[in-house]
Amino acid sequence: MTKLSEHLTLPCGATVPNRLVKAAMTEGLANVGGEPTPALEQLYRIWSEGGSGVLLTGNVVVDAYHLERPGNVVVDREPDEAMKAALASWARAATSAGNHAWVQISHAGRQTLKTVNPHPKAPSAVKLGLPGGQFGEPVALTVEEIADLVQRFAVAAKAMQEAGFTGVQIHGAHGYLISQFLSPRSNQRDDAYGGELAHRARFLLEIIDAVRAAVGPGFPVAVKLNSADFQKGGFAFEDSLQVAKWLEEHSVDVIEISGGTYEQPKLLGKEGIEPTEKQHVAETTLRREAYFVDFALAMQKQVSIPLMVTGGFRSRAAMEQALDEGGAALIGLGRPLCVQTDGPARLLAGAETLPRYEDDLALLPPWLDFLKGLSLVKTLSTFATTYWFYAQLDSLGRNGKVMENLSVLKAAMQVSKQQSSFLKARRSQT
Repeated sequence: MTKLSEHLTLPCGATVPNRLVKAAMTEGLANVGGEPTPALEQLYRIWSEGGSGVLLTGNVVVDAYHLERPGNVVVDREPDEAMKAALASWARAATSAGNHAWVQISHAGRQTLKTVNPHPKAPSAVKLGLPGGQFGEPVALTVEEIADLVQRFAVAAKAMQEAGFTGVQIHGAHGYLISQFLSPRSNQRDDAYGGELAHRARFLLEIIDAVRAAVGPGFPVAVKLNSADFQKGGFAFEDSLQVAKWLEEHSVDVIEISGGTYEQPKLLGKEGIEPTEKQHVAETTLRREAYFVDFALAMQKQVSIPLMVTGGFRSRAAMEQALDEGGAALIGLGRPLCVQTDGPARLLAGAETLPRYEDDLALLPPWLDFLKGLSLVKTLSTFATTYWFYAQLDSLGRNGKVMENLSVLKAAMQVSKQQSSFLKARRSQT
């Protein structure tokens, strides 16, 4: 019996059947009204049959004007009957094999594309520092707007519980709105939501309390938290450790340890447009495969809450070592499952490794390698490679199969066209 197949009982009392989690990956398969579609259901039915103990959905946003990407599911109010039916149908598909399915609830903040909102709300009016002009000038949230957003997270969580999902995850990482509040680089407020860490964490903790009050004590509530932003003057590991302790006090069931932002995409194993800010955490051999496992090892010494680590895992040996050494209670798997959707079942049956598709993906041909050092090319290459995985999820949802011979350039063009068409259709309805 492999360690990966062991069940895990969470602090709320719910039991997860094994230690493998299909990590959150944005799908872009909602309709222009933000409702789940049959394509989204098919994708999750496929994943449900793939062996994961838990499926984590991609971003479900609480504000239609702050999409993480076009095609997000949107729950920004009490669902009407049509939305209730669509959410329930999605939940049935996502839990069809008896696994858990948890919904990731999010708000993009300043990482909202300009084509979605040229003036997104954020903790402070600090623009995203990326070349290319894809993101607009943010506007600082008022205290009243912050309070409204806290309640939106709670409304969305309750809606997902009533739809039949078995848990929720609050997205507090990767430079989205909650992460923006936590970082002193993007949060320059001087009120109760800015300044010292306790104030910067207030928004997250208020959301957790509101969500827990809405769903009750026996429903899994997880948080995705950056180990660090890896940016000078940003959210550091020492901050993350303190926030984790507070989350444990506020009855969170799982913390998923990740890291980085759009400016510093460590979650993708990439370097950003500035040097990576080194964090003072002991390194182990596990770091060669799993980006954030050393942070989890250090954090687990000071909190008892189960930790999940996503990012880089491919070999069963490394996954089991992380579980044995206390670096993770749950293993998150992302990109491999965009193609090999039954990867968890294979691992549980004894497979030694999962494929690393990104090693063979490149936007530029080899003879243009000399351009890879340019900031704009770095940014475009990161997004284009990500779009290849987006295109595979789109194909799985719509056609039930992947596109084996898809190039990065063709995928980028396809996804860009789909997103433009989506936004055009949405504008025509408003």
